[in-house]
Amino acid sequence: MKKEEKTENGISRRNVLLGMGAAAGIAYAGSLNAAMPDHDHSKHTAQQPDVMSAANSCLDRGQRCIAHCLVSFTEGDTELADRAMKVHEMQEICGAFSYLLAANSSNVKNILLFLKELAQIVPVNAAHEQHIECKTCAEACNDIVAAIELHLV
Repeated sequence: MKKEEKTENGISRRNVLLGMGAAAGIAYAGSLNAAMPDHDHSKHTAQQPDVMSAANSCLDRGQRCIAHCLVSFTEGDTELADRAMKVHEMQEICGAFSYLLAANSSNVKNILLFLKELAQIVPVNAAHEQHIECKTCAEACNDIVAAIELHLV
């Protein structure tokens, strides 16, 4: 008769090791399938890398702008509240657009209508030009509109 295996929380060390081995085998088999010679890797690369880069830059600069606005809020200055709301809207649009570009989605064209108005969503006005975060965010919005016009329209 075999000696009983010690268990911790109802699972033996042997079963844990067997499970880890099975998981490693499945992971290895999956990587073999992905490396198949007939696999079309072009579907994994964004077909519009310049537009996607502009969208991601817009997201990054928008996050910096919102962070700047939040610091202003904590200091009692709510002058940038409207800007923060507009930048938040812009980030949602750019986030969706970036994902669609990364996925080479056929829905990219559907979001272009929103993005054509992007420069108007986060305009730079004289009252906020002294805020570098706001200014670079607006410039990023203009850059994505330019990229769209150059590559997609």
